Amino acid sequence: MIATYQLNFGLIEIYDDYIKSIINEGITITPKHNNVLLEMVEKHFKNKPFLYITHRINSYAVDPTIYLETTKICNLLGFAVVSKDPLQEKQIKLEQAFFSKELKRFDDMESALIWKDELLQDYSNSLV
Repeated sequence: MIATYQLNFGLIEIYDDYIKSIINEGITITPKHNNVLLEMVEKHFKNKPFLYITHRINSYAVDPTIYLETTKICNLLGFAVVSKDPLQEKQIKLEQAFFSKELKRFDDMESALIWKDELLQDYSNSLV
């Protein structure tokens, strides 16, 4: 792990090629939260491909319009949602309508990290 940020809305962990978030219970994630993400991307991933993984262990709301701005982060290759809650399937479908990049749900972090590695490998191969 490169850095950890305990913010008023959740915990953000920065790794070599991904960001992991655990959002606090009861929070509503809105487009204003993108400013924090953009600052972290600029600091830790400038011109470097990465993925965003949200570990949804708490119950919180996401304003799907946040993805309209998140999609514009050119070096963000994909977005993984880790949750065992079957209701997240419907939420993901709604979020996908606003996000033009890879967005996928996983039951566990291990599966999400395997997918992350695959996306990064595909990206590297496309540069050759």
